[in-house]
Amino acid sequence: MKSNSSAKKLTALVTGGNRGIGLATVERLAREGYHVILAARDMESADVETARLRNEGLRVESQALDVSSSTSIDEAVASLTSRGIIVDILVNNAGVLPKGTLFELSEKEIADSLAVHVTGPLRLIRALAPAMAQRRHGRIVNISSGWGSFAEGLGGPGAYGWTKAALNALTLRLSRDLPDSVKVNAMCPGWVRTRMGGADANVSPAQAADTAFWLATLSANGPTGGFFRDRRPIEW
Repeated sequence: MKSNSSAKKLTALVTGGNRGIGLATVERLAREGYHVILAARDMESADVETARLRNEGLRVESQALDVSSSTSIDEAVASLTSRGIIVDILVNNAGVLPKGTLFELSEKEIADSLAVHVTGPLRLIRALAPAMAQRRHGRIVNISSGWGSFAEGLGGPGAYGWTKAALNALTLRLSRDLPDSVKVNAMCPGWVRTRMGGADANVSPAQAADTAFWLATLSANGPTGGFFRDRRPIEW
């Protein structure tokens, strides 16, 4: 484990942290010495992964959080506050991938896509970022996708690409509304071997988590309001 004293004083919250890119990001941050809140909708798997990491001596706690529910977000923030936990780093990783065109998706699938990719992250940022600004330190990482890039063709199934594009737009807008001490960036992890990406994908969760870790731990002169893949800027 990293002995960096500054890392030990910082806490990261990762949504959708019970598997895939989210879990890999939790592990990377924890192994580098950060205190990590593994937030997930599926608490059974979240508790299993948290116990595994804690058994390795890592500072990880689980937290129930459904980012599509404003009530769940409010309850999670209240729970963290009651436990005296201050969030310095927020990684908005939770995602959904309903299949079908916009004409085939149900109203619920469209609403869930918007909630998980756009309004949920915004609610969490609105809840946590003001305190980051007061402390003059914060890092927000929005896990987006090349499918949300106009430059790359706005691809993916019906609701995925355009809601990720909205997340990208939100990232850029927030960078103008937040002080430079609170860095907010979006990233494309690539095609990752997860339940969503499938077994044929060419990027491991750990490889994808590297850029998330980098953005979560940027120095004071690091970028804000950008879109990145493999630690390099890409076009919106």
